[in-house]
Amino acid sequence: MGSGSDWDTMKFVSKTLGELGVPHETRVVSAHRTPDLLFKYASNAEKKTRHRSHHRRAGGAAHLPV
Repeated sequence: MGSGSDWDTMKFVSKTLGELGVPHETRVVSAHRTPDLLFKYASNAEKKTRHRSHHRRAGGAAHLPV
C-alpha cells in the first residue's frame, strides 16, 4: 500500500486471503515517500519463495512502479 489510508480497501483482500489460508503480509511502502525502501522490498520479494503474487494499491493520484 502506498499509505495507511489504503488499508480501508486492502483490509478486505487481507481478510479474504486469511480465510482462504493463504499466507500473506501487508506493508505500507510508498514509491513517493520511501523509494529506497520500495526498491529494497521489491528486490528481496523475488527471493522469498512464499511470495507468489503481489497485490498493490495506490491512491487516486499515485502510480505504481513495476
